[in-house]
Amino acid sequence: MRRLPLIDQEIIHLANTPGFTRWLEQVTATGGCARPVHLTGHTTTVDAATGEILHHYDTRDEPGEHLLVRCRNRRRTLCPSCSHLHAGDTYHLVRSGLTGGKTIPATVTTHPRLFVTLTAPSFGPVHRTTTCGSRCRPRRGARDCEHGRLLGCSLTHRPDDPAVGQPLCPDCYDYIGHVLWHAHAGELWSRFTRALRRHLATTAGIPQSRFSDHARLSFAKVAEYQRRAAVHVHAVVRLDGPAGPGTPPPAWATTALLADAVQTAATRATVRTPYSPALGEHTLRWGVQLDVRPLDSGDLADDAVAAYIAKYVTKSTTETTTGTDHPIRTFDDIAATPATPHVRTLMHTCWRLGGLPELHHLRLRAWTHTLGFRGHILTKSRAYSTTYAALRAVRTTHKQAIAGTPPAVRAITESTWRFLGNGYTAGEALLATEIANTLLQNQTTARAQLRGAE
Repeated sequence: MRRLPLIDQEIIHLANTPGFTRWLEQVTATGGCARPVHLTGHTTTVDAATGEILHHYDTRDEPGEHLLVRCRNRRRTLCPSCSHLHAGDTYHLVRSGLTGGKTIPATVTTHPRLFVTLTAPSFGPVHRTTTCGSRCRPRRGARDCEHGRLLGCSLTHRPDDPAVGQPLCPDCYDYIGHVLWHAHAGELWSRFTRALRRHLATTAGIPQSRFSDHARLSFAKVAEYQRRAAVHVHAVVRLDGPAGPGTPPPAWATTALLADAVQTAATRATVRTPYSPALGEHTLRWGVQLDVRPLDSGDLADDAVAAYIAKYVTKSTTETTTGTDHPIRTFDDIAATPATPHVRTLMHTCWRLGGLPELHHLRLRAWTHTLGFRGHILTKSRAYSTTYAALRAVRTTHKQAIAGTPPAVRAITESTWRFLGNGYTAGEALLATEIANTLLQNQTTARAQLRGAE
């Protein structure tokens, strides 16, 4: 008799294990999370006035004596379920700052609003996607660089061509400047917003130090890797009254004024790196490619902008061939990374610069897997809209209402939790994937029916 594959044997054994039904309930509660966190512990909720125990939960009553909770990873390649949930939260977070809702008044639609794209500068010519049959970098009488490589390309590259984004001459490419720009991109954005406020104040004829008494600048931005492995920024920029989105902006605050201020601030914002005996100093700035689109012109729909930003928040670095989802622990890990030679050179540069004492504060080795880019993919100003924590709290309250859980009045909760590990065995992972796909299909069908009923 032919034996069943090991994974089938594991699934059969799992299905016959006591508590299998409860295990399925836990996996379903996590949405079919691909890398759930295993916790052990207990929680007790008591009435603050009477001391009565309102609820008690202990993982000793669970299969395996542990509880599964979502990993909350935003990357699709690591956890499609949590990534899908994170994209939905991002969509509502960005959209509420554009159209109102989630504690933001609908009057924000009357405020000056822009969709801005800021790019990195050129660190050297790269092959690029061409359309309409045009050539990559046609050069009449193109000459060779000092390394003997032609500084032109007469080919027509399709979007899936692996040459797209690769330098024409890797030896001429400014890898050091590329990595340093990534490491200071957050500070460059901060300098940009400060320059933006200063220009607005000067144009309006008010002291720069009193700008916050007249208006407030709000934004939400997301970083996206280009094919050349350089980050560029998509941002929603909004101008409010001094108390935030609930107050109208001053009369001088127009969309045209805000757009002009963005263009001026983008050219003025610079960051100078600390002096390095090996590298000298670098002055970092935004690239010359700048796109500023008013959101009150009808060219861009608010929902489309929110969906666009949400898509890039959950995009994995491996999907754009610009890094890896996992930290690089040793120099030898770089060679084993499935990436292009261009990306691996950027990683090598990060690792080498990370060993310089004067750049130790940048922690470049810890950020080698993201090519030196540090921080969160999406950031926003405090008053732009709601928060991820608030959205999760609303979702939890909604689930409790569906389950019929009564809200506790003046309750005190005491909890003790300990981390045990994460992930599944091969058989468990297969079942979790099926559950995640089923839940996603059910959500898609439900949304389609709701849209049809409208």
